[in-house]
Amino acid sequence: MSTGAGRNTAPTAVGTNRDVLRVPGFRRLALAWVFSNFGDSVLFLTAAIWVKQLTGSDAAAGLVFAALGLPALLAPFTGRLADRNRRRPLLILTNLAAGGVVLTLLAVRGAGSVWLVYGVIFLYAICSYITAAAQSGLLRDLLEIRLLAPANGVLSSIDQGLRIVSPLVGAGMLALWGMDTVVLLASGCFIVAALVLATLTLAETVHVRAEDETFWKSTTAGISFLRGHPLLRRALLSLGIALGATGILNVTVFATVEQGLGRPPEFLSVLLGVQGGTAILGGLAASGVIRRLGLRRCMVSGVLLLAGGVLATALTVLPLILAGAAAVGAGVSLLVIAFVTLRQEATPLDMQGRTAAVTQVMTNLPQVAASLLAAVLIGVLPYQVLVAAMGAACLLAAVPLLPRRTGTPVRAAGPGRVE
Repeated sequence: MSTGAGRNTAPTAVGTNRDVLRVPGFRRLALAWVFSNFGDSVLFLTAAIWVKQLTGSDAAAGLVFAALGLPALLAPFTGRLADRNRRRPLLILTNLAAGGVVLTLLAVRGAGSVWLVYGVIFLYAICSYITAAAQSGLLRDLLEIRLLAPANGVLSSIDQGLRIVSPLVGAGMLALWGMDTVVLLASGCFIVAALVLATLTLAETVHVRAEDETFWKSTTAGISFLRGHPLLRRALLSLGIALGATGILNVTVFATVEQGLGRPPEFLSVLLGVQGGTAILGGLAASGVIRRLGLRRCMVSGVLLLAGGVLATALTVLPLILAGAAAVGAGVSLLVIAFVTLRQEATPLDMQGRTAAVTQVMTNLPQVAASLLAAVLIGVLPYQVLVAAMGAACLLAAVPLLPRRTGTPVRAAGPGRVE
């Protein structure tokens, strides 16, 4: 088994954002992440708006998001794919495939061919799951363990920033020049990402399949590992509960704006802008917080910030609601980055893709389920009741992360202290 360049050292402290940006390979990976994420973000929301224009149906537009979420069910298989192949070539081919698949949207010319939109979104969403799974292992091969936290923080900040900018760009292009220009831009972004990744050089870990390993055992190994790891099992439960609660927020925030503040729905963009801005700052600050508090306490801090932020949305005072939106953005960033770093440090190199895939399922499906439940309940319950339930769920999410008095404490295999 070959060894990646960054794994021979035994660091004693979490690195900084500046440290990780000094690594040429990471700078290339981050640049590819900018292009692939921009292509992803500019397309999916614009596609929903486009389907609404073509059909006049809200339900038809909503099916775009359903097509985007369905590949989560295939995550164990995409994770296995990322663990059983060299990850850099896989990322290159996946981005090229995404760029090609997206071009199929140029054939859509009316409501009768909207089915093609759903198929394309489904396929390119599979590509995004493969990309996320492969990138987790690539980071472990590329970086010292002490640089994982700042690397995850930088990539998260890029992601959050593009989520603010890309949909605006896509919607503007759709209004001015039509959907074909958005399709060409998204396809070009994926192709450029592949070209950038082609210039990345690193020593990748070679994974050898065990003789007694069956396909099913290999596919579900990520689930088995996370379930059997004392700290990761509890941390994943906390993550699922907390992010599931934010699915309720996606529904109640409209009532917060219209009923709580008495403002038009368009004011939601202000709250989302504040939340996105602090999510970016939270990503950039995450490595420093982890360095001072350790991974577990960073996750607890993120959960508590999230709980305070969502409870603030039940209020009617604008400054407090804005502060709550800021707390939600920062809290989610700290929670997710600390968990991802813990998972990367504790997971064996040949299982990075599969545990990453399980994480994606546990973060996406609870959100979707909670949003659907809240959409039903908000018609019969005051939104403040749902907000209170959401805040209670966030506080409950901190319980699995609390230190236990008995047994030997579990520590991650790296500098991101768990205590």
